[in-house]
Amino acid sequence: MAKDKKVEQITDMEVDFAQWFTDICTKAELVDYSGVKGLFILRPYGYAIWENIQAVLDRKFKELGHTNVSMPVLIPESLLQKEKDHVQGFAPECAWVTVGGSEELPERLCIRPTSETLFCDHWSHIIHSWRDLPCLYNQWCSVLRWEKTTRPFLRGREFLWQEGHTLHATEEEARKETLQMLEVYAELCEEYLAMPVLRGNKTDKEKFAGAVNTYTIECMMHDHKALQSGTSHYFGDGFAQAFGIQFSDKENKLRYPHQTSWGLSTRTIGGLIMTHGDNSGLVVPPRIAPLQVIVLPIAAHRPGVTEKAEEIVARLQAAGVRVKGDFSDNSPGWKFANWEMKGVPVRLEIGPKDMEAGKCVAVSRCDGSKTDIPLDALETRIPELLEEVQKSLFERAKRNLEENTFSAQTVDEVRQIVEGSGGFIKTMWCGDEACELKMKELAGVTSRCIPFEQEIVGDVCPVCGRPAKTMVVWGQAY
Repeated sequence: MAKDKKVEQITDMEVDFAQWFTDICTKAELVDYSGVKGLFILRPYGYAIWENIQAVLDRKFKELGHTNVSMPVLIPESLLQKEKDHVQGFAPECAWVTVGGSEELPERLCIRPTSETLFCDHWSHIIHSWRDLPCLYNQWCSVLRWEKTTRPFLRGREFLWQEGHTLHATEEEARKETLQMLEVYAELCEEYLAMPVLRGNKTDKEKFAGAVNTYTIECMMHDHKALQSGTSHYFGDGFAQAFGIQFSDKENKLRYPHQTSWGLSTRTIGGLIMTHGDNSGLVVPPRIAPLQVIVLPIAAHRPGVTEKAEEIVARLQAAGVRVKGDFSDNSPGWKFANWEMKGVPVRLEIGPKDMEAGKCVAVSRCDGSKTDIPLDALETRIPELLEEVQKSLFERAKRNLEENTFSAQTVDEVRQIVEGSGGFIKTMWCGDEACELKMKELAGVTSRCIPFEQEIVGDVCPVCGRPAKTMVVWGQAY
């Protein structure tokens, strides 16, 4: 028998959470480093997770009437300059092309950090009448943002995402779209990624450059920090005015349309890792997992064992389960560790004694529990087990969120929570940006959102002591 490949060990999350995260990214074969700092290679297993996320979202977008388009990767500087707040917000992150071939370009070209200006320029050519609206576009692409500090998935200079851009005749329609798309993201996270979310409005300080309102879903990671996992923006008609986009309404009056944009990126894979992973590696919820079941023949040299394992794989494939068998000559122990590292939701073991008993053994990646599955019940019991794993992962993440969300009355209380276990901290807020900045200075937290579901957790702002009617959630964030 060939010698086993080495299954790499990972750093315990309790020892060094950041290194634990990086170890999973590389040793579960999700990413590799490229020759340019901050640009990561998405390996087949990592890309397969993204493909499944993409498939869910693309289906939902199309069900809501959106169509996919593709915009150029380069933006002329003059085009980017048309919306002042927008260009100022992205200026530090822009990468520029100044030479084409061997000739210096007459105008700098920005490598796409986001595409609002491209869509607006296009719409200024094609939107004329109320009959042209609404315009519901989405594109799947990569963007480039020249980040100084980079980490796989969480903050790369280039990352994959989708960006939706829509144009509407009225503010009411545009605002409805903005919230509708935020809910699509929330459903993806909760129903597929098993990540409970907090829905809310960003403060003016934290909103997207050029937006009137930015709405967000915030997820709590295993270390009690926050991850902004998807955002949806209402722009009003500011971009339309800057780019001269007008339409004739039903009364033949010229009006400016109202605009939205919304995006979700491969950052959510980082969220998946930090929400569900453990010290054995990645844990992937079944509904989004590239591989839901791995079948392992035990004592494969014994007569009929490999054939029975192959039969199980074929039956589960026919039942719509994403499954494969590991028929390599590595030892069972190596295989267990390898597939645990990759987070496959269910491991099925079949050996001679199992065959005699007419069963196989299913092991849950979620909690390691073992279940005997009758071979004649595979097609019904395995899908049920996968749903049980999906539910268990969500409930576990929900407990983490609920048990580490606190209320505070003073800045000192906020700081004590941060210095303790950390988590989400609910306080009242007067709405003054100066108090928001002071909270960050004194307690080391930023505003995550103003939740849609408001509570009264006090009477005054913890920073200035003035009466406050708005509750905000604070936290340390990735």
